[in-house]
Amino acid sequence: MAFRAREACRRLLGEEVTAYLLHLRPLEWPIMTAHFLLGTLLAAGLRLPPGRTALGWFVFVALLNGGTLAINSAFDQDEGDVGYLRQPPKPPRRLLHVSAAMLALSLGLGFLLPPVFAWSNAACVAMAVLYSVPPARLKARAGWDLLINCVGFGALTPLAGWGLTGLPVTPPMRSLALGFACLFGALYPATQLYQIAEDRARGDRTLAIVLGEGPSLAFAAGLALVAHLWFGWGALQAGRSPLPLLLSLVAWLGVLIPWWARWRSLTAHQHEAGMYRCLAAWAITDVSVLILLWPA
Repeated sequence: MAFRAREACRRLLGEEVTAYLLHLRPLEWPIMTAHFLLGTLLAAGLRLPPGRTALGWFVFVALLNGGTLAINSAFDQDEGDVGYLRQPPKPPRRLLHVSAAMLALSLGLGFLLPPVFAWSNAACVAMAVLYSVPPARLKARAGWDLLINCVGFGALTPLAGWGLTGLPVTPPMRSLALGFACLFGALYPATQLYQIAEDRARGDRTLAIVLGEGPSLAFAAGLALVAHLWFGWGALQAGRSPLPLLLSLVAWLGVLIPWWARWRSLTAHQHEAGMYRCLAAWAITDVSVLILLWPA
């Protein structure tokens, strides 16, 4: 299905424009949208400010997330599968310029929106550059790569969504943000395991390379547990029972523990499939948190 859609884009838009579009990795946008709007829904329920929400989505998801992934492709020049893009086309000649322009536009437009959104967005723009662009290129430094993603995708994405409403950040929301930072720490090694050979060839020292495959999965399971402790604390701060979170925890451990038990026999493609199962567990977490902390 994805390749048929890609071919339709090529016929409609041409080879070069399609390559630019693919390196924005729009298949990730629904996931980013859900995690971003989670914060907005927890703040305001269905009373979303439509114009502000649409602008926030464009700034944070289309421009920031798309630009972040494109600038990563511009420097990595991957030939094998990457997250949300199989058999990537060769990065177009001006991909770096386009991605830099998208990040700059995201930064500028972000300050048209309330302060919590604006500064969360600005921090993510800065981290996008530090993550991919030499000489910093923190994605190639084990530990730093994890921290950037935990803070950016894990914590600041729902905080930016909350910030669209203009409401002050509550203690339960701060606990949830810390929980999601840890949860992305559980997801992040899964995004690297199937790329170990290519990352080693490029000289990168990612977290999965430094820890090794088995310890990376054990580390992920531990962080998933810590994340749910933060979620539970947020529920107690809000005066709610944390018991509904058990479904989310079971989903995560149900993916990570069998994966850890079998990692020696798995191919790169099977590790990649494990990453997508983690994304399904993440969706269960988002739904569990929404049910648990839906605003009165």
